[in-house]
Amino acid sequence: MRELETERLRLRYLTAGDAQTIFDGWASDPEVPKYMTWNAHKDVSETMRILDGWLRHYDEPDCFRYGMELKCTGELIGMIDVVGYREGCPVIGYCSGKRFWGNGYMTEALNAVSDELFSAGYDTLIVEAVKENIGSNRVIRKCGYELVSAEKKQLSDIKPEPVTVNSYRKKRTDL
Repeated sequence: MRELETERLRLRYLTAGDAQTIFDGWASDPEVPKYMTWNAHKDVSETMRILDGWLRHYDEPDCFRYGMELKCTGELIGMIDVVGYREGCPVIGYCSGKRFWGNGYMTEALNAVSDELFSAGYDTLIVEAVKENIGSNRVIRKCGYELVSAEKKQLSDIKPEPVTVNSYRKKRTDL
């Protein structure tokens, strides 16, 4: 994994020193994980435990995990990463602080990470979003992903209430 840049963002490795910023910026806000597999963090020690686990994975060749930093200020505003693999295809997840929603940052980040994954040799990428998450579905479509299914399912063990999840795919076009 290498660090990436877009017009306005630096996509960089996370560090242990980012825990407080992650907690304050988005992980503690109950609105951010509303449509995610996780709940808002109760305290920064929870964020630190999770971040420690993420940092250990940077040595793995299939780890693509980025902090999204504004180039103009150096502020960490969110993250984007491969949250898993399905049939060998990377599944991308992302989130950012609420005050950065609607500015096109996630579109820039998703396009950059998609290009990086295609450059790394993956032919098909997957992104999923809860149907009611209008903003995220819009970002995914704007980045050229195609809706392939909508399935009612639980998001995770901690969020067992079934919701409709839209599943999108994007295929590499230079094959």
